Amino acid sequence: MLKALNKTGLVFFPAFDWAISATHPEREERLLYTQDQVLEEGLFDIEGIQEFKSEVVDIKDVQRVHFSYPDEWRVMTESHFISAGGAKTIANAVIEKTVDNGFALVRPPGHHSMRVVHGGRGFCNVNNEAIMLEHLRHAYGVDRVAIVDTDCHHGDGSQDIYWHDPDTLYISMHQDGRTMYPGSGFTNELGGPNAAGTTLNIPLPPYTGETGFLYALNEVVMPVLDEFKPELVINSAGQDNHYSDPLTNMMFTAKGYAELTRILKPDIVVLEGGYSIEGALPYVNIGIILALAGMDYSHVIEPGYDPEKLKQTESVTETIKRTCETVKTNWANRETIGQRMRGSQKFAERRRNIFYDTDGIHETQHEALRLCPDCSGAIKIDSTSDRGAHILAIHIPRKACNNCRELGHQWFEESKPADYDMICLQDRIDDTYQVKNK
Repeated sequence: MLKALNKTGLVFFPAFDWAISATHPEREERLLYTQDQVLEEGLFDIEGIQEFKSEVVDIKDVQRVHFSYPDEWRVMTESHFISAGGAKTIANAVIEKTVDNGFALVRPPGHHSMRVVHGGRGFCNVNNEAIMLEHLRHAYGVDRVAIVDTDCHHGDGSQDIYWHDPDTLYISMHQDGRTMYPGSGFTNELGGPNAAGTTLNIPLPPYTGETGFLYALNEVVMPVLDEFKPELVINSAGQDNHYSDPLTNMMFTAKGYAELTRILKPDIVVLEGGYSIEGALPYVNIGIILALAGMDYSHVIEPGYDPEKLKQTESVTETIKRTCETVKTNWANRETIGQRMRGSQKFAERRRNIFYDTDGIHETQHEALRLCPDCSGAIKIDSTSDRGAHILAIHIPRKACNNCRELGHQWFEESKPADYDMICLQDRIDDTYQVKNK
C-alpha cells in the first residue's frame, strides 16, 4: 500500500442544490469530475489521505467577519453555510493535528465577498477563508496568519476584510486587473494606514506561464513569508490560471500548480475559481493533493498539454521581473509608507463605489478608521445600495485598545435607527454582534 509522506485531509462539497444558472461556469460539475478522478486514481487507498465530511458554520461564525444586509439567511443559502463549513472542518483537523494539511474542495467560492455584504459579487456571497480564519482565532487563539491567493482574479473581498489587520498578510498573484475582473489588485494597494505592507499584490500579465508564476513565488512570496513568520499559511487556490480556462488568459498547468503547492507548503488550501471543468480541474486538483501529501506528481498531465506552446515570451518575463522588484521595494519600505499614510491625522477615510456583478447591485461606502498608536483602530462604514438599503457597520478589532473599543460603542449608541435601515456593531473582543433596526 502506498503511504503519504504528509497526512492530508480532504473535504468535498459540490453543492448540488446551488447554481447561479444551469449553464453558468460556476456549477456543481466543477467538483464532480474531480471526485470521480480521485476515486478512479485510488487516492483514498493511499495511507494518510483522509476524507472528512463538511460541518455547517453557524450565524456566529459569519458575524465575526461580515455585516450582512438584511440578514445572513437572505444573503446566504444552505450551500454557503456548508461550503464555509468545509473550510472550517479542514482547518479544525489541521489545528488539532489530526492531519498535517488539508484541502477544502468546496463551492460556492468566497474571495470576492467583502466585509459588508448586500449580495453576490464575482460568484461569491460570503468569504469562506475569512470565516474559517476568524473561527480559528476565536476557538484556538491563532494570531499571525498569511493568505496567499493564487486565483486568476484578484481577491478583492479578502483584501478588503484584512485591509486594516496587521496580523494578516494577504498576498495575491493574479492576472493584471487592467485586463480582468474585478479591475483591482495593483502594486500600490498595500493595506490601510495601520497595516501598511500587509497587503501585497503581484499583478501578472496575460499569458504568464509556469516560469512567471514560480518566479514570483520564489522571488517575492516565499521571502516575505519567511520574514512575516505566520503561524498558518492559507492558500486561496483558484485554478483559473490554467491555460484551458474559458474565463482567463493565462498559461499555467496542472504540474505547475502542484509545484507551487510543494514550494508554498500551505497548511490549508481552499478552492476558489477554476472553470475548465473537464480539461483542467480534475488534473490540477490531483496535482495539488499529491503535492500536499508529499507524493510524486510528475505523471499528472492534462489533455492537450504541450510545453512548447506554453512558453511565456521574453516581454512577459521582463514585465514580471519589474513588478516583483516593485513589490519587494514596497515590502522593504512598509514602515515608512505607513508613517506617510498616517501623517498627523486622527482618522483616515475611504470612499468607494462597489459593484455586485452577480446580483447587479451598486454600493457606495464611506469608511472612517481611527488612526490609533496602540491598535489597528475602530472602523465605521456607512454603506448605501441602489436597492434602497442604508446601513451603518461598526467594527471593533480583536486587539482593540480601550479607547478604540469605547469609541466603537459610542458610535453605536449615538447612531439613530431612524437614520438607517440597520446599524450593526461587531465587537471582536467579547465576540458579540449587536443590531439595531429601523
